[in-house]
Amino acid sequence: MADQLYTLETKIDKIKKKLMALGDLRPGSLSKQYNICGNPKCRCKMDPTYRHGPYCQLSYTRKGKSGTEYIKKTNIAMVEDQIKNYKKLHTLINGWIDLSTQICQIKTEFGNQ
Repeated sequence: MADQLYTLETKIDKIKKKLMALGDLRPGSLSKQYNICGNPKCRCKMDPTYRHGPYCQLSYTRKGKSGTEYIKKTNIAMVEDQIKNYKKLHTLINGWIDLSTQICQIKTEFGNQ
């Protein structure tokens, strides 16, 4: 039992180190958007294949509210990294919870708290 607990706690420590190494976090996903402008004489009104864009748009939900924002071309790589870090955060946290649940089950079985 002690060996098993030690192994699980060691895995949790590794997860904690990975969490501390994560950079900036940002929820959401990126998509390309094409727009039709408000100018009635613009060619985008005559022919939809001439829509303006592509524009990179971030869509996200945070604290129950959804939002969108346009991302400059120069910032797309940075935002992609932030989104990846956010996904890694959730993966690591879920792993921590799984390991902690196992620890709790072992302690409950053997009467340790």
